[in-house]
Amino acid sequence: MTAGNDGVELFVPDLGETDQIEFVSWLVQPGDSVSEGQELAELVTDKAAFTLEAPATGMLLEVFAQPGEIVSQGQRVGRIGSPN
Repeated sequence: MTAGNDGVELFVPDLGETDQIEFVSWLVQPGDSVSEGQELAELVTDKAAFTLEAPATGMLLEVFAQPGEIVSQGQRVGRIGSPN
């Protein structure tokens, strides 16, 4: 997570030793209000399923990953901020 004037960036967390992380789905859509700790997205590796939680309260402004996409640890997948 990186905070700045443009909001809080969402990144794929460190999920351990894995080569493939599938971005399964968004549980919220751009424009939806989110609360800190709310589950935002589902990810799956060859070993387990994970959820990406909101690190802050705000609005999901943008998504950079789509369902079915293979993502990497540390990859930016979305942005939370205040609506302008």
